[in-house]
Amino acid sequence: MRVMSEKEIAELRDRIHSMARSAEAKSDPLAWFEDLYESSEGNVSMIPWSRGDPHQFLVEWTESNNPKGKALVVGSGLGEDAAYLAKLGWDVTAFDISPTAIEWSSRIHDGLNIQWRVENLLDLPQDWTGQWDLVVEVHILQAIPEEVRYPASEKLAPLLALDGTLISIGLFNSSGEHSEGPPWPLSETFIRSIGEGLNQIALEVKKRQEDDTDRLRYISVWKR
Repeated sequence: MRVMSEKEIAELRDRIHSMARSAEAKSDPLAWFEDLYESSEGNVSMIPWSRGDPHQFLVEWTESNNPKGKALVVGSGLGEDAAYLAKLGWDVTAFDISPTAIEWSSRIHDGLNIQWRVENLLDLPQDWTGQWDLVVEVHILQAIPEEVRYPASEKLAPLLALDGTLISIGLFNSSGEHSEGPPWPLSETFIRSIGEGLNQIALEVKKRQEDDTDRLRYISVWKR
């Protein structure tokens, strides 16, 4: 993938902020995801969180924790994390609120054992409750406005089956200051609340190897 210039990155950031503000003004705060994917017209470089590879923190977790079972990837985007888990032998379902993202990712990863679904995290199928051995959320909650972030985060823990694992990965807010987003780095207090009612077995805050900034990221893991 071509590396974007600083000017292009700034322009893309402004574009996303504009889309997010417009969606909030229309009382549909999650609509900007579809707006972004559709307007990108197949140009992967216009999707800032898609680098063509699974997230480093997810890969590191699977290197020492790789049971098999049913995995659900939340807000799957262009499907890198879903494809990675499928190649490891997981029975993967991946969903995104954006129909364009789902159609796009299903073409990229054609032939893998992945069920692609268009779903809204705020209104998931009732029969998904308690069905998943692994639930993976990467960079989704940090892209959701605060007024719907808490209701969205509360949907994750109930998805786990007995002994299931929930993983959340995103930007960490170490300063406590509010920033203009999306994305909005998440506080430790909020991160811990994601797995309310579960046993939190890990919370690591660190840099990603390929990052060229001092941004801190987190991975938090819970078990039912």
